[in-house]
Amino acid sequence: MNYKGRTILASVLIAAVFAGLGVRLAFLHLRPSASTLARIEKGRHMEEETRGPRGRILDRGGNILAVDIAARHLCADPKFILENGDIQQVCEAVTKVVPLSRSEVWKLLDQPERQYVRINKYMREKTLEPLMAMKLKGVIFEETSMRNYPKGALGAHVIGFSNREGVGSAGAEQRMNSYLQGTTGLRVSQKDGRRHEIYSRRTVDIEPQSGADVYLTIDQQVQHFAERALDELVEQYHPQGAWAIVQNVRTGEILAMASLPTYNPNCYGAAPAEWMRNRTMSYGYEPGSVMKAMIVASALDAGAVTPRDVFDCENGRWMYGGRALHDSHGEGLLSVADIIKKSSNIGAAKIALQMGNEKVYQSLRSFGFGSRTGMDLPGEEAGILWPVSNWSKISITRLAMGHEINVTALQMLSALSAIANDGIRMRPYMVQKVVDPGGETIFETLPSELNRPIRADTAKTMRRLLARVTQPGGTGTKAAVRGYPVAGKTGTAQKVRPKEEGGGYYDHKYVASFAGFLPVENPAISIIVVADDPQGAHYGGTVCGPAFQRIADQTVRYLRISPQGFPTEYVSEIEE
Repeated sequence: MNYKGRTILASVLIAAVFAGLGVRLAFLHLRPSASTLARIEKGRHMEEETRGPRGRILDRGGNILAVDIAARHLCADPKFILENGDIQQVCEAVTKVVPLSRSEVWKLLDQPERQYVRINKYMREKTLEPLMAMKLKGVIFEETSMRNYPKGALGAHVIGFSNREGVGSAGAEQRMNSYLQGTTGLRVSQKDGRRHEIYSRRTVDIEPQSGADVYLTIDQQVQHFAERALDELVEQYHPQGAWAIVQNVRTGEILAMASLPTYNPNCYGAAPAEWMRNRTMSYGYEPGSVMKAMIVASALDAGAVTPRDVFDCENGRWMYGGRALHDSHGEGLLSVADIIKKSSNIGAAKIALQMGNEKVYQSLRSFGFGSRTGMDLPGEEAGILWPVSNWSKISITRLAMGHEINVTALQMLSALSAIANDGIRMRPYMVQKVVDPGGETIFETLPSELNRPIRADTAKTMRRLLARVTQPGGTGTKAAVRGYPVAGKTGTAQKVRPKEEGGGYYDHKYVASFAGFLPVENPAISIIVVADDPQGAHYGGTVCGPAFQRIADQTVRYLRISPQGFPTEYVSEIEE
């Protein structure tokens, strides 16, 4: 075939191909088959569920502690970017705003077969502003929202955090998740060839609803006082951990709950799991001499002793059940009032023996030891109070000084608050109310009584006994607050040695604590401070007393609590 013939043949073939394509295009556009239409519609169809923003978490004064804020997912169309030769420009611009290397971004974009990749999720719009201003083709900014904690680490163990899927995973975020979580909406529409929605084709748009707001009982300022006091304690004594609680004596409301080490819920993934532990509720420890307050209160209530009864404290060493019991400072004859003031282990043990095993056990149970308080945050432990059948002969003498029992700081404060509250133990709580998006209160926590461990007259006497602890000669003088009568009790307990290390107690590891309330005659707030294995000093009055003082002093003045009541320096003033 000559040149002319080959040219004609090639032209005919090319014309035939284009004619075939034309016929096919005409057929597809003018009379497409049902299956073809179905495939086209399936490719264009867009149906997605949209969830409303989570409700806010606020403190008792309406200050925002957690809120959803607008955010973006940074995405891209690699195919479009590569076809237009813009990969180098996009890569350099994107690298400036995302925590990825240039090679990592390049790898994501160098995928010519893909029309959609997500480069980085949940980015604040402010961070993306420089990139958005460049208006780079092929770069997509998907709208979303992210949880933000504007106060940072303040109250982290109380507030908790929600994960990237918007599910509460700790603290109030977890416990109140069903209220905080927004309702789901539905959007049905179509998308174009670049996977962008064609807004004019939106057929269904059911708006999601925001979640309800949760108001907590904590006060952000009191929380700040507690956390700063713990910071100072940790800086001075370097314990493994330290924690504190401030409670409204009359209602049971928790005004502050702080635990160190802590974390920032805005970047919870960067914190070790142990830092997320709310030690105020989940850390069980032997409380030491703070337990003497409950032992003496129970003995007074049962009529086993009076404040003026005198016991021989054996000059600091007493043999009972074949074992020696020691006091840190040897004392001879002490009244019940002075046993509390001087914190005599021997004196407390002899008072407990006046009651007997069953009465001591029932009294400690009535104060809430060995069971949860019912706190409305996740993670509360019940502690350990063994039944009498598990006791040895000396158990009662050790329980009297806060050994052979495992408690949480929340349990201990709840028990002490019962003494402050005329013998009535209130359920501690953190959630004040829940308010829906329309402003209607749909849930509210009201103060509730748990039980009455002691009579009102016993509580009054005990308050005056505990007030002597912070006065000259007592073990808690560093917890005294200028202008306010303070009642409280120090605690210093050797740490339990795990069985794998041989059991028993460590010789030089302690848990120090101070728990108290003020003003004495008409208590308004109670506070507990605990330090795990402080260094350089280990007595509760020395380590935790100053932190208690700082929290109490700032709180009563901030809340404008008047210094009602009067100092009680002498046993003669104590009513029997």
